[in-house]
This record gives sequence, C-alpha cells and structure tokens, in this order.
Amino acid sequence: MSTPPPGYGYPQQPPPYGQLPYPPPPVPKRRWWQHPAVVITALVIFPPGGIALAWLTQWSRAKKIIATVLASLWFIAPFLGDPPKDQKDDAKAKVTATATAAPSTSASPSPSGPPSYVGQNLRKAKAAAHSAGFNAISHDASDDNTGQWDDDNWKVCFQTSATEQVGSLPTLDFGVVRNEWPCPAKDGEPIPYPKMPKVVGRTFEQASTTLKPLALQEIKADSAYTDVTLPATVDDWTVCFQDPEAGKAIEYPKTTTAYLKVTAPGTACPKSEFTELHPDPTPPSIDEESDGSSSSSSGGSDGGGNVGNVHPGAFCDTPGSTGVSKRGTLYTCKGPGQNRWRP
Repeated sequence: MSTPPPGYGYPQQPPPYGQLPYPPPPVPKRRWWQHPAVVITALVIFPPGGIALAWLTQWSRAKKIIATVLASLWFIAPFLGDPPKDQKDDAKAKVTATATAAPSTSASPSPSGPPSYVGQNLRKAKAAAHSAGFNAISHDASDDNTGQWDDDNWKVCFQTSATEQVGSLPTLDFGVVRNEWPCPAKDGEPIPYPKMPKVVGRTFEQASTTLKPLALQEIKADSAYTDVTLPATVDDWTVCFQDPEAGKAIEYPKTTTAYLKVTAPGTACPKSEFTELHPDPTPPSIDEESDGSSSSSSGGSDGGGNVGNVHPGAFCDTPGSTGVSKRGTLYTCKGPGQNRWRP
C-alpha cells in the first residue's frame, strides 16, 4: 500500500504570503538579434530583414503589426515618386527654354531713361513727354536767343535733362530751331544755313531739280533778253543769271524766290543783264536824242506819262512812266528792285 502524499485527508494550507502556489515557468533567454536596438536598426536600413526579426522578438502582436506597416511604407516610398527624366530630354527642354526666353529679353529691354524726341515737332514732343511722365521746356539751339512763341514752328534738335525741375515731374530740356532750318552741330552753335547753289549754265529743269531741296517759295523763270518773250515751257532753256547769287545763305526759304534768267536753246547768254537780243542797228540822231531828253524832262516834271525814247534796262526815276525804245517797243519804269525801263 502506497503512502499518501503529505496533507492527504487534511485540509490544504495556503502558501506563505508572497509565494506562488506553483513555481513560475522558466523565461526564455533573449538572443542578440532580438534586441530592440538591433531590430529597429534593421527596420530602417533593410526593412524586409527588420520585419522578419520583429516577428521573432517577444514584442506584442500589436507592436509587430505596427512595425511591419511602418517598415513596408518606408521600403516602398522611393518607388512611388516620379520616374527619372531622361538627361537628353532635360537638355532639350533647357535649350528650348533658353531660346524662348532670349527673344523676349532683347525685344523688351528695360528702359534706361526717357524716350528720345529729337527730330519731332516741338508741340508734339512736349505732349508725348507729358504723356510719358515728364515736363518739358525748350530753348533756342542756335547762337541766338529767340523765344518759341508758337511751338508748331519749331523742331527738336537736342534733348537733355533740365538742371531745374519744373513741378513734381522730372523735366526735359529741348534745344530747338525753326522747322525750315538745319540743326547746328552742337547745342548753342550757329545754324549752318543752306547756301544757294550755282545753277548758271544748266537748263531750267536741271536748275529747278537742284534748288528743290531748299524748299523755296518759288522758282521763277525770266528772259535773259529784254526783248524776248518766254514761251509757256522753258525746261530746256539755259540759265544765264540767277538771284540770289551762288553761295548766299538762305535763311528764310519759305519767303525766298529764286529768279532765273534764261535764254533759248542755241542762243548765247548776254554779257550783262537787261540786254536786247536784237538792238536797233542805227544810233539815234541828235534831234531824236534832244527830243527824247526834252520829252523825258517833260515827263519827269509831270510825274508820269510818256517820256519819249528810252534805253531798255536803264535806270529811271518816275515809277509808272512809259517810254519807247529805238525799235518802237513800249517800256515802263518799274521794279522789282530799283526802277528800270522794263517791257
């Protein structure tokens, strides 16, 4: 008969305070690769290996799932970005962008100052400057000191910034001359007025073409011989005398008329002005001269009327008086200029 275990048949006594009723199970020994620092490092550096180590540790199931999710996201994150661009495509894009940007840069350069109004009418230049945000004043660009009473009659030759500002806006100072005058070489120097060219010896048509750039008031033809009447067209007639003479400065072309005395083709020019082409071959007799003198004296005392025989082109005293040449041609004492006997 076997011996019963201790306490058999007797009430079992509780264990002493602080002691377990049965011995605790043995705790498994942790390996080095199960250390949290090693596992976390593996999850960061090599997520697949770190996930495997996490599930071999003594972590709770919730911690293992969280570690697995975070490591997986960390592992696949680089593959979710944009695909790398081809270097050739990138280079082409840069070239295209540069070519596109270059014209826009050269087409609209940044302004370095106010616009230039040189060559414009003074009134229009002032209006344009005011629209651009500038006040404008003007001064005579020549060596004179003429005021600009009517801006429409002047043009801008020089443009500078005014030394004194007018109002709140920046001020431009225009150096100007009259529209018909050329600009001086420098602000304040004399105006290089155009000179009357020499047109003697040319045809009237050639002379007119030469004088056209001067913008004269008129180019008028007159006969070089006092007893020759001009036809309607004298383009092929030769210029024998000119007024103004060659080399004279033309300051006011709008009020200047060029008088060109011409002769027909094949006809030589006279040696002097106011010459007849067909003078009377017989000189007047003494009686005719005395009659002419008495008549002239009589006409002069009357202040007009017929003075008898006169010499074409000679000076006379009484404007409006008339006389007859040796050939019987009627002449009148008149201008332009000093009074002469003219047909």
